[in-house]
Amino acid sequence: MALVTPVDIVPLDQLGRVHFVGIGGAGMSGIARVMLARGVAVSGSDSGSPGMLSELAALGAEVHAGHAAEHVGSAATVVVSSAIRPGNPELAEARRRGLRVLPRAAALASIMIGRRATAVAGTHGKTTTTSMITTILRECGADPGYVIGGVLAATGRGADDGAGRDLVVEADESDGSFLMLSPQVAVITNVEADHLDNYPGLAEIRAAFAAFARRVSPGGSLIICADDAGARAVAAASAGLPIRIRSYGTSPAAGFRVSGIIPRGMGTTFTMTAIVGGPGPDPTADFTSRTVPITIAVPGRHNVLNAAAAFAAAAELGIPGPQAAAALAAYRGAQRRMEPKGTADGVRVLDSYAHHPTEVAADLTAARDLADGGRVIAVFQPHLFSRTRLFAADFGAALGLADEAVVLDVYAAREDPEPGVTGRLVADAVPAGRPRYVPDAAQVPGVIAEIAKPGDLVLTMGAGDVTALGPVIVAVLRARGVHG
Repeated sequence: MALVTPVDIVPLDQLGRVHFVGIGGAGMSGIARVMLARGVAVSGSDSGSPGMLSELAALGAEVHAGHAAEHVGSAATVVVSSAIRPGNPELAEARRRGLRVLPRAAALASIMIGRRATAVAGTHGKTTTTSMITTILRECGADPGYVIGGVLAATGRGADDGAGRDLVVEADESDGSFLMLSPQVAVITNVEADHLDNYPGLAEIRAAFAAFARRVSPGGSLIICADDAGARAVAAASAGLPIRIRSYGTSPAAGFRVSGIIPRGMGTTFTMTAIVGGPGPDPTADFTSRTVPITIAVPGRHNVLNAAAAFAAAAELGIPGPQAAAALAAYRGAQRRMEPKGTADGVRVLDSYAHHPTEVAADLTAARDLADGGRVIAVFQPHLFSRTRLFAADFGAALGLADEAVVLDVYAAREDPEPGVTGRLVADAVPAGRPRYVPDAAQVPGVIAEIAKPGDLVLTMGAGDVTALGPVIVAVLRARGVHG
């Protein structure tokens, strides 16, 4: 994969019929859903995701299973994600016919035109923060549009056009395509080394986020996490821009300050104190005395910070603090974000999208609180050969936070295999005596049935198809309990 070259943003009514190559993906399907709601003729293809294809077909899209040149049909615009390879027959056909070819972010930018847009970027926490901001606006009656890289539990969808003025979107930094977006409010949750198949190093990643900050509309807002060195660096680089810069976190320097974090089962309580003047539409407002208690129904310190980001964004959008706090209490999570999959024979099973060492460590720390004295068993599937090679030692250290670690083989996604790069690299990096390398995913439920005890918590982790194991593990544990 390589960094996407920015292109001119085309208004929605000038795109003509739009064909999505890989329409079943979370981001692509969301954009397609919004375009369909606005009356755009949409077609698309995907080699998987039959459920999503059926959903989009029911909304009026012409969908195809698999890829073939003829699927492009009468499209005037073809949208591709960074996961689509140059040899894809539909992309090749679009090039041959001289059709307009847009990266996914350019299509997202098209649907942002005319809306008050909030874009959430960061190495971690994008989906949850985007979902929380969406929830606040929904609960406060704003009826926002949203495009999330996951499924919002409250609606069962990852996208909706909404009837209100606001549109909340997840901004993808992995291929640099977030530099096509021009939001009124931008959130940067954190900036760490990742996607090093595209970026030479952390300096270039920070430069990309600084460029993203420069895309914020004049008079708009940039919201950064004061606890994160990378986000603070972006804020410092943005000091001269004609925008408001807000910060949140547990740091004494944060404008929206978090304190009193208390884990409570699958939820967390904390206190938010807004100590900056003038957020939102009233530049004379004084928030120095505004302190509100907040309860969220998701675990972990990282989710507290995500909620703080959403609270700060809501303030910039004119939502009063008490209303935002009440709305956050209604947040019920997003799929694959510490999502409960079931309990059987005294063992709880959760599923997480964590696929970076920092995310793995954060979710395992939260799992430790949830286990309440029981053991934590991690089932981890590395994602991408390049990421596995570069971060194997860090993944191993993070998995050391679990009592038991089961490591699968690498989920290739968009990459070709690399000699010598397998899940064993990660397993071998886990502290001695704990790791189990199980390259055949079909064997994992049996392994869990052998090692899990009543009171344990099992957490499946990764951005690939490891998510399918949760229900199977629950079923095997249930059978174990019956046949004992």
